[in-house]
Amino acid sequence: MSNPFEEIEDQDGIRMSWNVWPSNRLEATRMVVPIGCLYTPLKDRTALGLNQPLAYEPVVCKGSCRAILNPYCQIDPRGRVWNCPFCLQRNQLPPQYGDITPQSLPPELLQQYTTVEYVLNKPPTLPPVFLYVVDTCLEEDDLKALKDSLVVSLSLLPKNALVGLITYGTMAQVHELGYNDCPKSHVFRGSKEYTAKQIQEMLGLGAVMGGARPQGPPGQAPPAASGAQRFLMPISQCEFTITTILEQLQRDPWPVAHDKRPLRCTGTALSVAVGLLETSFQNTGARIFLFNGGACTEGPGLVVGNELREPIRGHSDIEKDTAKHVKKATKFYESIAARVAEKGHVIDIFAGSLDQIGLMEMKKLANTTNGFMVLSDSFNTVVFKQSFIRLFEKNQDGFLTMGFNATLEVQTTKELKVCGLIGPAVSNNKKAPCVGETEIGIGGTNAWKLCGITPKTTVSIHFEVANQQQVQPGANSRGLIQFVTMYQHSSGQYRLRVTTIARSFADGSSPDINASFDQEAAAVLMARIGVFKAENDNIADVLRWLDRMLIRLCQKFADYRKEDPNSFQLAENFSIYPQFMFHLRRSQFLQVFNNSPDETAYYRHILNGEDVNNSLIMIQPTLMAYTLNAPPEPVLLDSISIKPDTILLLDTFFHVLIWHGEVIAGWRKAKYHEQPEYTNIKDLLETPKQDAQDLLLDRFPIPRYIDTDQGGSQARFLLSKVNPSTTHQSQFGGGAAIPTDDVSLQVFMEHLKKLSVSGSN
Repeated sequence: MSNPFEEIEDQDGIRMSWNVWPSNRLEATRMVVPIGCLYTPLKDRTALGLNQPLAYEPVVCKGSCRAILNPYCQIDPRGRVWNCPFCLQRNQLPPQYGDITPQSLPPELLQQYTTVEYVLNKPPTLPPVFLYVVDTCLEEDDLKALKDSLVVSLSLLPKNALVGLITYGTMAQVHELGYNDCPKSHVFRGSKEYTAKQIQEMLGLGAVMGGARPQGPPGQAPPAASGAQRFLMPISQCEFTITTILEQLQRDPWPVAHDKRPLRCTGTALSVAVGLLETSFQNTGARIFLFNGGACTEGPGLVVGNELREPIRGHSDIEKDTAKHVKKATKFYESIAARVAEKGHVIDIFAGSLDQIGLMEMKKLANTTNGFMVLSDSFNTVVFKQSFIRLFEKNQDGFLTMGFNATLEVQTTKELKVCGLIGPAVSNNKKAPCVGETEIGIGGTNAWKLCGITPKTTVSIHFEVANQQQVQPGANSRGLIQFVTMYQHSSGQYRLRVTTIARSFADGSSPDINASFDQEAAAVLMARIGVFKAENDNIADVLRWLDRMLIRLCQKFADYRKEDPNSFQLAENFSIYPQFMFHLRRSQFLQVFNNSPDETAYYRHILNGEDVNNSLIMIQPTLMAYTLNAPPEPVLLDSISIKPDTILLLDTFFHVLIWHGEVIAGWRKAKYHEQPEYTNIKDLLETPKQDAQDLLLDRFPIPRYIDTDQGGSQARFLLSKVNPSTTHQSQFGGGAAIPTDDVSLQVFMEHLKKLSVSGSN
């Protein structure tokens, strides 16, 4: 049975928690889960045949709302006038719309075109800039693997793209690609903090004031006068030079004593990279690729001292406020992130280290610019190599799928107000009448800057009902929301993606509201709010808040007799929601035990940019079972599914794990699958591997692939995720016993029923 919410998502890239809205604020607060949506601005709609952009300018309302003409506007073809549903302004249609009739309308006025994309008539932007910032304090084999990946990536860049190279260890070196006689670089001392002005003077860059663009042919690199062309050149002109530099790159020559860490000036290198870009490339698509093999131990942004006896901070150190470098380092990286986001540039972080590298302090670099984060054990792993190459995916026209310098603006009709956005963005500080008093996430505005954007980038946007009075909604009363995303396409064009949606209003007691609940979208929206709160609040307070919200939701929408837990029943479209909340409470997003601060920052960053389906896999992983006697089937994420004669395939989004029960593992060790009469055992062993490869096909970052047996050390990844319905303390029960003191889903549901029917919070 197809999910109607998924069909809307395929067309408009939108999933809403509620698809019918109450008519006043009091009723909206009683619904517990806020009105919100998960929106994927550049959702790929090729399968629907709707990916072709319109090659003309959009028609914009002359009123203060600046809304775009859409299928919900009232059109008067005779008077060539249209009414804006957002500010009620009457607008003249442009001359080219002179021959429209109700039977022949342009695409943007047809009901199936609630999402359209325009190619704007602006001069082409400068080509995209890719600045590689490479750590040289690596082991030889790690450095070689990284150099090989970087050389391959150069061949995947657009031919007109500008590239630059900064390497760093004890010192930071900016390589001059325009100098062919011999390798030449400008060296910055790693222990010193440089201002933007000092960096620009030392590199001989001329400042570009007020966002003015260096003059030159459209779509071409800036002329020599800017000074930056010595360090950032079109790949077609400098591919040989940069490849030679990379191939000859050596480990940092500074000697490292056996009881010390290498001196690594990550902060200085980033500071120089930002200083190089922000003069000549304001509001132009640019990405800084940071390749980091360890924590910053020198200069600004220092995360840990270079003495090995000083351990890098953990969660307990941060809670006790004994992590001495955290506040200063975080403040430094946040200031860098603010400068980068202001110019519309992106920072991507690729970590290749078994130990922490300071991702927690650096998280804002990627969080605020929508940069990629890839956490791997080394640069020699499949996780890094394939994830990095996958960045450069191209569409059917041969252009990179990534967009640059994106902004998102949301407009609502007067019945709704915008509360805020949670996702990889920063506020554009634009305050419109549709901005609400309540703030959820990045609030106080209806416009945000995303900097980088991909077809998978998903943000959550939250709303509140504006009307304070009890008003009986009319028969056809509905509210509209319009999302306008402007971005630079990798072809150089400026494009505008416009999505306009309408939802009905209903009385607070109407069954239509209950039936419109999308429990999957609601679970992901609540997870994002919970993670956003966890960044600033105590985790225990966040868990209590989630519990209270769940109890209130059940009290409002479940059927039950007071004080009778056995009578408790939830409608089908609410029934799995408590289960999602159970797994969310246990997840690595809210439980920091057994995770480093770096891992916590990484997991939360990925959750904040993914769509509903991928987010649900992270919250409640999927489990497939393979047996000799039955076809593969999804099974409960529960300890009763762990059986000795079964193979399990677990997908947590970050890990893909194949687990063999002890009977199957015994058959494999006895090599039964190699004997011709046991082809069924061979097929049983091969099928999960093929299914696992299918999961890896379009996932980013590439998940870690684990193949393990019952009782193996890596089986812990499975045991930590399943619901512990049978534990070491259970008297009986099927499946494996999980050694844990965590409550099971069954106990959780019993408590939820008791609290719901008792009327307590």
